[in-house]
Amino acid sequence: MSGLTIYIDFKSPASYLALKPTLQLLGEFDVETCWLPYRTSQRRLPEARPNETRGETHIRVREIARRDIHEKYAAIQGTPINFRDDPGQTDMALAALLHVSSDPTDFIAAAFRAYWLENLDLNDAKVVTGLLDQHGHDVSGFDQRALLDELDSQQIPIEELGVVDTPAYVHGGQIFIGREHMPWLRELLGA
Repeated sequence: MSGLTIYIDFKSPASYLALKPTLQLLGEFDVETCWLPYRTSQRRLPEARPNETRGETHIRVREIARRDIHEKYAAIQGTPINFRDDPGQTDMALAALLHVSSDPTDFIAAAFRAYWLENLDLNDAKVVTGLLDQHGHDVSGFDQRALLDELDSQQIPIEELGVVDTPAYVHGGQIFIGREHMPWLRELLGA
């Protein structure tokens, strides 16, 4: 049986909303799972401007629609979600995911909560090491610079693999980007 690699970014609303269904899926199957970080680009919601171009209007309307869809899905799922005016960065928490040597599920859930519900800065080493420590992960060897360098060095090879957004699931050499592929992934895992 081949394993499942899951790429996430804590600031990605799609990754956050995929967490519950992903954990449910993993609970159904005995599959070796590897959670890995992938830095996505999240935009600040553009404000309407009196003289915006048609392209600027299009970008703004698409971002509003994207946020609305995430909020609707969150409501259906019963998952609270609080969008920030500025998505900021979550690089330190993503780098910390590379540091975790045991099952990272508790850290991942805590980091998503910290970002989406508690408005904590997941680019702050104190916040991130606090989350690691709180969930029993050793922080003694937490080398910020080395982990951030490793995060940087992995970005391009991950993109070359075909990952362009999160959540992304890789199983048996196939890449599935987005939670909408869960039914297909469930079929493959059950085969």
